[in-house]
Amino acid sequence: MEVILLERVEKLGQMGDVVTVKDGFARNFLLPMKKALRATAGNRETFEADRAQLEADNLERKTEAEAVAKAMADVKVVLIRAAGESGQLYGSVSSRDIAEAVTEAGVGISRNQVVLDRAIKTLGLHDVVIRLHPEVSETVVVNIARSADEAETQFSTGSAVVASEHEEEFAADNEFVEEVAVEVSADDADTEASDEAADETEEEAKDA
Repeated sequence: MEVILLERVEKLGQMGDVVTVKDGFARNFLLPMKKALRATAGNRETFEADRAQLEADNLERKTEAEAVAKAMADVKVVLIRAAGESGQLYGSVSSRDIAEAVTEAGVGISRNQVVLDRAIKTLGLHDVVIRLHPEVSETVVVNIARSADEAETQFSTGSAVVASEHEEEFAADNEFVEEVAVEVSADDADTEASDEAADETEEEAKDA
């Protein structure tokens, strides 16, 4: 289906561009969200007649979004969640959770503005993009920790306070190797002592 974009749409084009998209994408997203019009002769004429006003409205929204982005530049939010020793959350953090946390931090946004492909399921610092306008985005740091003290530590170090599963396995392997080495050393010592005793007995027998 051919459509006329009423605003910039990522990976498609700018306002006024006529692009071809899948019918389902147009019917389920672009048209109902008023991001595009069917590219009929009548809609083309209507768009050109309203173009100046549409561009003015878009510029106003963009300016407002840039002001919000500026206020959001240093926003860091903390979400306290239960998690295991490996850092895996008992649950997850969704776009709604992030939107509420950013709003509580003083910048009102909706969950639809949070760009999140999938829910967050681990502790640590996560950079999350907030799309304030088709042409304006800002990144906020979402700090997910088990306590306020842990969150402060993560902000200071720049990473999660827990070891990764790989690090834990590596540590466990090293511990096992060290235990085996100690046992082998002990066995070697016992064997050496036995050999020395046998040599002494043999020498005494010869002297006799």
